[in-house]
Amino acid sequence: MFRAAVRSFADKEVAPHIEEWEAAGQIPKSLWPRMGALGFLGVEYDEKYGGAGADFLTTAVLCEELGRSRCASLAMAVGVHTDMGSPHLYYTGSETLKEKYLPAICRGEKLCAIAVTEPGGGSDVAAIRTRARREGNDYVLNGSKMFITNGVTADLYFVAARLETGEADKRHRGISMFLVERESPGFVVSRKLDKMGMRASDTAELAFQDMRVPAENLLGQEGKGFYEVMRIFQRERLVGGLHAVAACERALEDTIAYARQRTAFGGPLTGKQVIRHKLADMATLVEAGRWLTYAASLKFQAREEAVKEISMVKLFTGEMANRVAYECVQIHGGYGYMREYPVERFARDARLYTIGGGTSEIMKEIIAKEMEL
Repeated sequence: MFRAAVRSFADKEVAPHIEEWEAAGQIPKSLWPRMGALGFLGVEYDEKYGGAGADFLTTAVLCEELGRSRCASLAMAVGVHTDMGSPHLYYTGSETLKEKYLPAICRGEKLCAIAVTEPGGGSDVAAIRTRARREGNDYVLNGSKMFITNGVTADLYFVAARLETGEADKRHRGISMFLVERESPGFVVSRKLDKMGMRASDTAELAFQDMRVPAENLLGQEGKGFYEVMRIFQRERLVGGLHAVAACERALEDTIAYARQRTAFGGPLTGKQVIRHKLADMATLVEAGRWLTYAASLKFQAREEAVKEISMVKLFTGEMANRVAYECVQIHGGYGYMREYPVERFARDARLYTIGGGTSEIMKEIIAKEMEL
């Protein structure tokens, strides 16, 4: 029933507007309360905060259906709100903060962003340079963030900063997470970024200049933020894998439909062995990606150690999506290069899957480390 509800929403309230949102470079804020009313924005959160009290496998259904909507931008924006930003509040925030913000997050009245990546570094989270110092009942933040999804339109930002303690910086132990409101003095959206793909999902560079954050907005313990970011990364990478598999499945469906109706040399493309084999190869890749992702999701749901498996999901599905995108465009031929065909947007959007949330190269390093190499 939940899958049917999300698919109906995507078909009726997303599909007709994708091109409009792509041109505007953002998703209208009015869509978020609608998703909140349908119960899409607090799937795993306790009912007392307005959530559904469900499990990660229900989240997986949401990811799959938004992933196959042909609007990867929306899947990305929702994933940041529900599975990359707000979990920092749900799992490490005080009860006071959760009561204050989570109901509005679940209703879609407060949009979330996660601000970790900086202009000088992405995958190396321990190299964060944004600084925080304690002054009385506040923390004062100075620094900048880059490539922040929902950064232009968000209301709440979950910001990673390094505490100034007066002692030598400890890469992993000096980072803390803060909940920052958009209206905070000293906070600025420096610029909206122009991207290759995911164009309806707004992305920003942020700046903090002597920005004061109330001490009670510290999430978790001082200096423990790095480990919390790494923990949420596991969820983020699984969500990315689910998005990639579902997007590839939809693109393959579109390509098969095109190949069946497109004729060449006296018959449909599906009658040509070279095309049939390409489609068979892609179907096999997508199925392998699906079950690798499901296996890791089950371990994650059971709270078992799954760093290696989740890193494999991120690596495999990201590389798979780019291979599938290449072949789908190739089968479409000249039409695949035209923006009127969804496969063209899919090819641009897919390029992010090997970069965002940890590059393929970083995933290989994590896997090798888990193998004790």
